[in-house]
Amino acid sequence: MKMKKILTAALLLLAVLPLRGQKYDGVIDKSVALIGNDIVMLSEIEAEAQMERARGLAVDKTARCEILENFLVSKLFLTQARLDSLVVNDAQVSAMLEQRMNEVVMTLGGEQKTEEYFGKPLYKLRQEWQSALSDQSLIQEMQRNVAQDIPKVTPSDVKKYVEETPAEDLPMVSTKYRIRQIGLYPDKEAAELAVKEQLVGLRERIVNGERFSTLARLYSQDPGSVAKGGELGMASKSIFWPAFSDAAMSLKVGQVSQVVETPDGFHIIQLIEREGDKFNARHILIKPQYTSEDRSRAFQRLDSIRNLVVEGKMSFADAARSFSEERHSATSGGLMADEYSGSSYFEKDQLKPADYNVLRNMQEGDVSEPFESLDNEGRNGNTIYKILYLERVIPAHVATFQEDYNTLLEEVNQKNSLAAIDKFIEEKQKTTYIVIDPMFQGCDFQRKGWIK
Repeated sequence: MKMKKILTAALLLLAVLPLRGQKYDGVIDKSVALIGNDIVMLSEIEAEAQMERARGLAVDKTARCEILENFLVSKLFLTQARLDSLVVNDAQVSAMLEQRMNEVVMTLGGEQKTEEYFGKPLYKLRQEWQSALSDQSLIQEMQRNVAQDIPKVTPSDVKKYVEETPAEDLPMVSTKYRIRQIGLYPDKEAAELAVKEQLVGLRERIVNGERFSTLARLYSQDPGSVAKGGELGMASKSIFWPAFSDAAMSLKVGQVSQVVETPDGFHIIQLIEREGDKFNARHILIKPQYTSEDRSRAFQRLDSIRNLVVEGKMSFADAARSFSEERHSATSGGLMADEYSGSSYFEKDQLKPADYNVLRNMQEGDVSEPFESLDNEGRNGNTIYKILYLERVIPAHVATFQEDYNTLLEEVNQKNSLAAIDKFIEEKQKTTYIVIDPMFQGCDFQRKGWIK
Protein backbone atom coordinates (compact mmCIF):
# COMPACT_ATOMS: atom_id res chain seq x y z
CA MET A 1 0.00 0.00 0.00
CA LYS A 2 1.31 3.43 -0.91
CA MET A 3 1.47 5.43 2.31
CA LYS A 4 2.08 9.12 2.78
CA LYS A 5 5.27 9.73 4.66
CA ILE A 6 5.19 11.61 7.94
CA LEU A 7 6.58 15.06 7.30
CA THR A 8 9.13 16.00 9.94
CA ALA A 9 11.49 18.90 10.36
CA ALA A 10 14.48 16.61 10.62
CA LEU A 11 15.99 17.50 7.25
CA LEU A 12 15.05 21.13 7.60
CA LEU A 13 16.56 21.66 11.01
CA LEU A 14 19.68 19.65 10.34
CA ALA A 15 20.95 21.73 7.45
CA VAL A 16 24.61 22.52 7.97
CA LEU A 17 25.14 24.91 5.08
CA PRO A 18 25.28 28.65 5.78
CA LEU A 19 22.20 30.77 5.16
CA ARG A 20 23.59 32.66 2.21
CA GLY A 21 20.99 34.83 0.50
CA GLN A 22 19.88 33.78 -2.97
CA LYS A 23 18.57 36.48 -5.30
CA TYR A 24 15.06 36.35 -6.72
CA ASP A 25 14.69 39.26 -9.12
CA GLY A 26 16.79 41.46 -6.88
CA VAL A 27 15.42 40.10 -3.58
CA ILE A 28 18.15 38.80 -1.27
CA ASP A 29 15.93 37.71 1.63
CA LYS A 30 12.37 38.13 2.80
CA SER A 31 9.63 36.32 4.68
CA VAL A 32 7.73 33.97 2.36
CA ALA A 33 5.20 32.55 4.80
CA LEU A 34 3.50 33.56 8.02
CA ILE A 35 2.01 30.68 10.00
CA GLY A 36 0.57 31.64 13.37
CA ASN A 37 3.28 33.62 15.12
CA ASP A 38 6.09 32.06 13.08
CA ILE A 39 7.60 33.10 9.79
CA VAL A 40 9.53 31.22 7.12
CA MET A 41 12.35 33.13 5.46
CA LEU A 42 13.44 32.79 1.85
CA SER A 43 16.99 32.24 3.10
CA GLU A 44 15.76 29.17 5.02
CA ILE A 45 14.27 27.74 1.83
CA GLU A 46 17.53 28.31 -0.02
CA ALA A 47 19.62 26.81 2.78
CA GLU A 48 17.63 23.60 2.49
CA ALA A 49 17.86 23.76 -1.30
CA GLN A 50 21.66 23.95 -0.95
CA MET A 51 21.53 20.93 1.33
CA GLU A 52 19.54 18.97 -1.26
CA ARG A 53 22.08 19.86 -3.94
CA ALA A 54 24.88 18.73 -1.66
CA ARG A 55 23.12 15.34 -1.56
CA GLY A 56 23.25 15.25 -5.36
CA LEU A 57 19.55 16.05 -5.88
CA ALA A 58 18.18 18.45 -8.45
CA VAL A 59 16.40 21.45 -6.96
CA ASP A 60 13.79 23.26 -9.03
CA LYS A 61 10.64 25.24 -8.28
CA THR A 62 8.71 22.07 -7.39
CA ALA A 63 11.41 21.03 -4.92
CA ARG A 64 11.31 24.48 -3.31
CA CYS A 65 7.55 24.18 -2.94
CA GLU A 66 8.05 20.84 -1.16
CA ILE A 67 10.65 22.42 1.11
CA LEU A 68 8.28 25.24 2.03
CA GLU A 69 5.47 22.79 2.76
CA ASN A 70 7.75 20.82 5.06
CA PHE A 71 8.52 24.04 6.92
CA LEU A 72 4.83 24.83 7.24
CA VAL A 73 4.05 21.39 8.64
CA SER A 74 6.92 21.61 11.10
CA LYS A 75 5.68 24.97 12.37
CA LEU A 76 2.24 23.49 13.12
CA PHE A 77 3.77 20.76 15.26
CA LEU A 78 6.21 23.11 16.94
CA THR A 79 3.43 25.54 17.91
CA GLN A 80 1.35 22.74 19.43
CA ALA A 81 4.38 21.32 21.24
CA ARG A 82 4.91 24.69 22.93
CA LEU A 83 1.22 24.96 23.81
CA ASP A 84 1.36 21.49 25.35
CA SER A 85 4.49 22.46 27.31
CA LEU A 86 6.50 19.56 25.93
CA VAL A 87 10.03 19.37 27.29
CA VAL A 88 13.15 19.13 25.17
CA ASN A 89 15.24 15.99 25.67
CA ASP A 90 18.48 17.79 26.54
CA ALA A 91 20.60 14.62 26.57
CA GLN A 92 19.39 13.65 23.11
CA VAL A 93 19.95 17.16 21.77
CA SER A 94 23.47 17.27 23.21
CA ALA A 95 24.33 13.93 21.62
CA MET A 96 22.92 15.04 18.25
CA LEU A 97 24.79 18.34 18.49
CA GLU A 98 28.10 16.60 19.13
CA GLN A 99 27.49 14.26 16.23
CA ARG A 100 26.66 17.21 13.99
CA MET A 101 29.74 19.17 15.05
CA ASN A 102 31.99 16.15 14.52
CA GLU A 103 30.57 15.47 11.05
CA VAL A 104 30.88 19.08 9.90
CA VAL A 105 34.38 19.61 11.31
CA MET A 106 35.53 16.34 9.78
CA THR A 107 34.00 17.19 6.39
CA LEU A 108 35.47 20.68 6.28
CA GLY A 109 38.91 19.68 7.59
CA GLY A 110 39.16 21.15 11.07
CA GLU A 111 37.69 23.70 13.44
CA GLN A 112 39.46 26.67 11.87
CA LYS A 113 38.27 25.79 8.38
CA THR A 114 34.75 25.29 9.73
CA GLU A 115 34.75 28.80 11.19
CA GLU A 116 36.09 30.21 7.93
CA TYR A 117 33.46 28.38 5.88
CA PHE A 118 30.52 29.59 7.97
CA GLY A 119 32.04 32.96 8.80
CA LYS A 120 31.18 32.39 12.45
CA PRO A 121 33.03 31.16 15.55
CA LEU A 122 32.28 27.61 16.66
CA TYR A 123 30.48 28.74 19.81
CA LYS A 124 28.01 30.70 17.66
CA LEU A 125 27.42 27.70 15.39
CA ARG A 126 26.84 25.53 18.46
CA GLN A 127 24.22 27.98 19.75
CA GLU A 128 22.37 28.10 16.43
CA TRP A 129 22.43 24.35 15.88
CA GLN A 130 21.45 23.60 19.45
CA SER A 131 18.38 25.82 19.04
CA ALA A 132 17.43 24.09 15.79
CA LEU A 133 17.94 20.64 17.27
CA SER A 134 15.87 21.57 20.32
CA ASP A 135 13.00 22.52 18.02
CA GLN A 136 13.43 19.25 16.17
CA SER A 137 13.22 17.34 19.44
CA LEU A 138 9.93 19.06 20.30
CA ILE A 139 8.48 18.44 16.84
CA GLN A 140 9.33 14.75 16.92
CA GLU A 141 7.89 14.38 20.41
CA MET A 142 4.68 16.13 19.31
CA GLN A 143 4.39 13.84 16.29
CA ARG A 144 4.83 10.80 18.52
CA ASN A 145 2.10 12.07 20.83
CA VAL A 146 -0.29 12.58 17.93
CA ALA A 147 0.54 9.23 16.36
CA GLN A 148 0.21 7.36 19.64
CA ASP A 149 -3.07 8.98 20.62
CA ILE A 150 -5.06 6.37 18.73
CA PRO A 151 -7.06 3.36 19.93
CA LYS A 152 -5.05 0.18 20.50
CA VAL A 153 -5.25 -2.15 17.52
CA THR A 154 -6.91 -5.49 18.28
CA PRO A 155 -6.67 -8.80 16.40
CA SER A 156 -10.16 -8.18 15.05
CA ASP A 157 -8.98 -4.83 13.64
CA VAL A 158 -6.13 -6.59 11.86
CA LYS A 159 -8.44 -9.27 10.52
CA LYS A 160 -10.89 -6.64 9.28
CA TYR A 161 -8.04 -4.80 7.55
CA VAL A 162 -7.01 -7.97 5.71
CA GLU A 163 -10.58 -8.75 4.66
CA GLU A 164 -11.28 -5.23 3.38
CA THR A 165 -7.95 -4.56 1.65
CA PRO A 166 -7.35 -5.80 -1.92
CA ALA A 167 -4.60 -8.40 -2.06
CA GLU A 168 -2.43 -6.18 -4.25
CA ASP A 169 -2.44 -3.52 -1.51
CA LEU A 170 -1.49 -5.85 1.32
CA PRO A 171 2.21 -5.92 2.28
CA MET A 172 4.46 -8.47 0.62
CA VAL A 173 6.57 -10.65 2.92
CA SER A 174 9.97 -11.51 1.45
CA THR A 175 11.40 -15.02 1.45
CA LYS A 176 12.82 -15.81 4.88
CA TYR A 177 15.36 -18.38 5.98
CA ARG A 178 15.94 -20.05 9.33
CA ILE A 179 19.56 -21.24 9.37
CA ARG A 180 22.07 -23.00 11.57
CA GLN A 181 25.82 -22.72 11.04
CA ILE A 182 29.09 -24.27 12.10
CA GLY A 183 32.06 -21.96 11.68
CA LEU A 184 35.80 -22.52 11.94
CA TYR A 185 38.45 -19.81 11.87
CA PRO A 186 41.81 -20.05 10.12
CA ASP A 187 45.12 -20.06 12.04
CA LYS A 188 45.05 -16.45 13.23
CA GLU A 189 48.30 -16.51 15.15
CA ALA A 190 50.58 -17.08 12.16
CA ALA A 191 48.68 -14.65 9.92
CA GLU A 192 48.65 -11.92 12.58
CA LEU A 193 52.37 -12.33 13.19
CA ALA A 194 53.03 -11.86 9.47
CA VAL A 195 50.96 -8.65 9.42
CA LYS A 196 52.72 -7.23 12.47
CA GLU A 197 56.12 -7.94 10.94
CA GLN A 198 55.05 -6.21 7.71
CA LEU A 199 53.83 -3.11 9.56
CA VAL A 200 57.00 -2.96 11.68
CA GLY A 201 58.98 -2.98 8.45
CA LEU A 202 56.86 -0.18 6.98
CA ARG A 203 57.28 1.87 10.15
CA GLU A 204 61.04 1.53 9.94
CA ARG A 205 60.96 2.75 6.32
CA ILE A 206 58.94 5.81 7.37
CA VAL A 207 61.28 6.59 10.27
CA ASN A 208 64.19 6.31 7.82
CA GLY A 209 62.70 8.95 5.55
CA GLU A 210 60.06 7.44 3.27
CA ARG A 211 56.72 9.24 3.06
CA PHE A 212 53.91 7.72 5.10
CA SER A 213 51.32 8.76 2.49
CA THR A 214 53.21 6.99 -0.31
CA LEU A 215 53.40 3.72 1.60
CA ALA A 216 49.73 4.04 2.61
CA ARG A 217 48.71 4.24 -1.05
CA LEU A 218 50.78 1.14 -1.79
CA TYR A 219 49.91 -1.09 1.16
CA SER A 220 46.86 0.12 3.14
CA GLN A 221 43.69 -1.97 2.90
CA ASP A 222 41.36 0.81 4.09
CA PRO A 223 39.33 1.70 0.96
CA GLY A 224 38.07 4.92 2.54
CA SER A 225 41.47 6.52 3.00
CA VAL A 226 43.96 4.76 0.72
CA ALA A 227 43.51 7.23 -2.16
CA LYS A 228 44.25 10.09 0.26
CA GLY A 229 47.49 8.56 1.47
CA GLY A 230 45.80 7.12 4.53
CA GLU A 231 44.51 10.50 5.75
CA LEU A 232 41.28 10.26 7.76
CA GLY A 233 40.36 13.93 8.18
CA MET A 234 39.72 15.89 11.36
CA ALA A 235 37.23 13.98 13.54
CA SER A 236 36.31 13.29 17.13
CA LYS A 237 38.17 10.46 18.80
CA SER A 238 34.80 8.95 19.72
CA ILE A 239 34.11 7.73 16.16
CA PHE A 240 37.16 5.44 16.10
CA TRP A 241 37.87 2.19 17.90
CA PRO A 242 39.15 3.09 21.41
CA ALA A 243 42.54 1.44 20.82
CA PHE A 244 42.99 3.47 17.63
CA SER A 245 41.99 6.86 19.09
CA ASP A 246 44.02 6.28 22.27
CA ALA A 247 47.13 5.54 20.22
CA ALA A 248 46.59 8.53 17.92
CA MET A 249 45.92 10.97 20.76
CA SER A 250 49.11 9.90 22.54
CA LEU A 251 51.33 10.82 19.57
CA LYS A 252 53.13 14.06 18.83
CA VAL A 253 52.52 15.68 15.45
CA GLY A 254 54.44 13.74 12.81
CA GLN A 255 55.16 10.82 15.13
CA VAL A 256 54.35 7.27 13.99
CA SER A 257 52.79 4.76 16.37
CA GLN A 258 53.76 1.21 17.07
CA VAL A 259 51.45 -1.47 15.65
CA VAL A 260 47.87 -1.04 16.92
CA GLU A 261 45.24 -3.78 16.83
CA THR A 262 41.52 -3.07 16.37
CA PRO A 263 38.59 -5.25 15.21
CA ASP A 264 39.33 -3.98 11.67
CA GLY A 265 42.88 -5.35 11.64
CA PHE A 266 46.32 -3.91 12.42
CA HIS A 267 47.45 -0.31 11.92
CA ILE A 268 50.32 2.10 12.19
CA ILE A 269 49.24 5.72 12.70
CA GLN A 270 50.84 9.09 12.06
CA LEU A 271 49.37 12.13 13.80
CA ILE A 272 48.83 15.16 11.54
CA GLU A 273 46.94 17.53 13.83
CA ARG A 274 45.12 17.55 17.17
CA GLU A 275 42.49 20.00 18.44
CA GLY A 276 40.97 19.21 21.81
CA ASP A 277 39.41 15.76 21.59
CA LYS A 278 39.60 15.75 17.78
CA PHE A 279 42.48 14.71 15.59
CA ASN A 280 43.52 14.17 11.99
CA ALA A 281 45.82 11.25 11.26
CA ARG A 282 47.10 8.98 8.54
CA HIS A 283 47.06 5.24 8.95
CA ILE A 284 48.01 2.08 7.16
CA LEU A 285 45.59 -0.78 7.74
CA ILE A 286 46.58 -4.36 6.94
CA LYS A 287 44.37 -7.34 7.67
CA PRO A 288 45.59 -10.89 8.29
CA GLN A 289 45.73 -12.89 5.07
CA TYR A 290 45.18 -16.62 5.09
CA THR A 291 46.72 -19.26 2.87
CA SER A 292 45.20 -22.01 0.79
CA GLU A 293 46.54 -24.44 3.41
CA ASP A 294 44.43 -22.72 6.09
CA ARG A 295 41.37 -23.08 3.87
CA SER A 296 42.09 -26.73 3.07
CA ARG A 297 42.55 -27.67 6.72
CA ALA A 298 39.29 -25.98 7.73
CA PHE A 299 37.38 -27.53 4.81
CA GLN A 300 38.64 -31.02 5.67
CA ARG A 301 37.50 -30.65 9.25
CA LEU A 302 34.12 -29.24 8.19
CA ASP A 303 33.71 -32.13 5.75
CA SER A 304 34.22 -34.58 8.63
CA ILE A 305 31.66 -32.74 10.77
CA ARG A 306 29.22 -32.63 7.86
CA ASN A 307 29.54 -36.41 7.37
CA LEU A 308 28.66 -36.99 11.03
CA VAL A 309 25.45 -34.98 10.53
CA VAL A 310 24.49 -36.41 7.12
CA GLU A 311 25.06 -39.98 8.30
CA GLY A 312 22.81 -39.37 11.31
CA LYS A 313 25.54 -39.87 13.92
CA MET A 314 25.04 -36.40 15.36
CA SER A 315 22.46 -33.65 14.95
CA PHE A 316 23.59 -30.42 13.38
CA ALA A 317 22.73 -28.54 16.59
CA ASP A 318 24.84 -30.89 18.73
CA ALA A 319 27.69 -30.67 16.24
CA ALA A 320 27.55 -26.87 16.39
CA ARG A 321 27.71 -26.92 20.18
CA SER A 322 30.68 -29.29 20.06
CA PHE A 323 32.74 -27.92 17.17
CA SER A 324 31.70 -24.44 16.06
CA GLU A 325 34.09 -21.57 16.80
CA GLU A 326 31.49 -18.91 15.91
CA ARG A 327 30.77 -17.77 19.45
CA HIS A 328 27.44 -16.01 18.91
CA SER A 329 25.62 -19.09 17.60
CA ALA A 330 27.53 -22.09 18.99
CA THR A 331 25.70 -22.24 22.33
CA SER A 332 22.30 -22.18 20.60
CA GLY A 333 23.14 -25.13 18.41
CA GLY A 334 24.39 -22.93 15.56
CA LEU A 335 21.07 -21.10 15.20
CA MET A 336 21.73 -17.75 13.57
CA ALA A 337 19.86 -14.75 14.98
CA ASP A 338 19.76 -11.08 14.06
CA GLU A 339 21.90 -9.16 16.54
CA TYR A 340 19.43 -6.26 16.69
CA SER A 341 15.97 -7.81 16.60
CA GLY A 342 16.83 -11.27 17.90
CA SER A 343 14.81 -12.83 15.07
CA SER A 344 15.99 -16.22 13.82
CA TYR A 345 14.55 -15.57 10.34
CA PHE A 346 16.62 -13.74 7.74
CA GLU A 347 15.69 -12.08 4.48
CA LYS A 348 18.11 -12.11 1.57
CA ASP A 349 19.43 -8.60 2.22
CA GLN A 350 20.24 -9.45 5.83
CA LEU A 351 22.60 -12.27 4.87
CA LYS A 352 26.26 -12.18 3.92
CA PRO A 353 26.54 -12.49 0.12
CA ALA A 354 28.58 -15.70 0.43
CA ASP A 355 25.95 -17.22 2.73
CA TYR A 356 23.09 -16.36 0.40
CA ASN A 357 24.90 -17.70 -2.65
CA VAL A 358 25.03 -21.09 -0.91
CA LEU A 359 21.51 -20.95 0.55
CA ARG A 360 19.71 -20.12 -2.68
CA ASN A 361 20.52 -23.57 -4.08
CA MET A 362 19.53 -25.48 -0.94
CA GLN A 363 16.31 -27.17 0.15
CA GLU A 364 14.93 -27.47 3.66
CA GLY A 365 16.97 -30.03 5.60
CA ASP A 366 20.07 -29.71 3.39
CA VAL A 367 23.56 -29.33 4.83
CA SER A 368 25.87 -27.28 2.63
CA GLU A 369 29.36 -28.07 1.49
CA PRO A 370 32.10 -26.04 3.24
CA PHE A 371 32.58 -22.49 1.96
CA GLU A 372 34.37 -19.28 2.90
CA SER A 373 32.45 -16.33 4.34
CA LEU A 374 32.74 -13.45 6.81
CA ASP A 375 31.62 -13.08 10.41
CA ASN A 376 30.08 -9.96 11.95
CA GLU A 377 33.17 -8.74 13.81
CA GLY A 378 34.72 -5.37 13.03
CA ARG A 379 33.35 -3.16 10.28
CA ASN A 380 33.67 -5.59 7.41
CA GLY A 381 33.92 -9.00 9.08
CA ASN A 382 36.69 -11.54 9.50
CA THR A 383 37.32 -14.64 7.41
CA ILE A 384 35.45 -17.70 8.60
CA TYR A 385 34.80 -21.12 7.00
CA LYS A 386 31.29 -22.55 7.34
CA ILE A 387 28.76 -25.21 6.68
CA LEU A 388 25.07 -24.29 6.84
CA TYR A 389 21.92 -26.22 7.70
CA LEU A 390 18.75 -24.82 6.13
CA GLU A 391 16.11 -25.51 8.75
CA ARG A 392 13.14 -23.71 7.19
CA VAL A 393 12.23 -21.54 4.20
CA ILE A 394 9.18 -19.29 4.18
CA PRO A 395 8.58 -18.34 0.51
CA ALA A 396 7.72 -14.77 -0.47
CA HIS A 397 3.98 -14.20 -0.20
CA VAL A 398 1.23 -11.72 0.44
CA ALA A 399 0.91 -11.26 4.20
CA THR A 400 -1.77 -13.43 5.83
CA PHE A 401 -3.48 -13.11 9.17
CA GLN A 402 -2.36 -16.59 10.26
CA GLU A 403 1.32 -16.40 9.24
CA ASP A 404 2.19 -12.70 9.40
CA TYR A 405 0.12 -11.17 12.17
CA ASN A 406 2.96 -8.97 13.49
CA THR A 407 3.69 -7.59 10.02
CA LEU A 408 0.03 -6.75 9.52
CA LEU A 409 -0.27 -5.30 13.02
CA GLU A 410 2.61 -2.96 12.24
CA GLU A 411 0.99 -2.02 8.93
CA VAL A 412 -2.33 -1.16 10.60
CA ASN A 413 -0.61 0.80 13.36
CA GLN A 414 1.35 2.79 10.77
CA LYS A 415 -1.79 3.43 8.73
CA ASN A 416 -3.66 4.68 11.80
CA SER A 417 -0.72 6.81 12.92
CA LEU A 418 -0.42 8.46 9.52
CA ALA A 419 -4.16 9.08 9.49
CA ALA A 420 -3.87 10.77 12.90
CA ILE A 421 -1.00 12.91 11.61
CA ASP A 422 -3.01 13.91 8.53
CA LYS A 423 -6.05 14.78 10.66
CA PHE A 424 -3.93 16.89 13.02
CA ILE A 425 -2.45 18.88 10.12
CA GLU A 426 -5.83 19.38 8.47
CA GLU A 427 -7.42 20.66 11.69
CA LYS A 428 -4.53 23.00 12.45
CA GLN A 429 -4.60 24.40 8.93
CA LYS A 430 -8.22 25.47 9.51
CA THR A 431 -7.55 27.20 12.84
CA THR A 432 -4.13 28.74 12.14
CA TYR A 433 -3.57 32.09 10.45
CA ILE A 434 -1.52 31.30 7.32
CA VAL A 435 -0.29 33.69 4.64
CA ILE A 436 1.85 32.52 1.69
CA ASP A 437 3.87 35.02 -0.34
CA PRO A 438 2.72 35.37 -3.98
CA MET A 439 6.00 33.88 -5.26
CA PHE A 440 4.92 30.53 -3.74
CA GLN A 441 1.15 30.71 -4.24
CA GLY A 442 1.43 28.83 -7.53
CA CYS A 443 2.82 25.76 -5.73
CA ASP A 444 0.99 22.48 -6.16
CA PHE A 445 1.22 21.54 -2.47
CA GLN A 446 0.66 17.94 -1.41
CA ARG A 447 -1.85 19.10 1.18
CA LYS A 448 -4.66 21.52 0.44
CA GLY A 449 -5.43 24.28 2.91
CA TRP A 450 -2.25 26.36 2.89
CA ILE A 451 -3.61 28.96 0.48
CA LYS A 452 -6.60 30.74 1.97
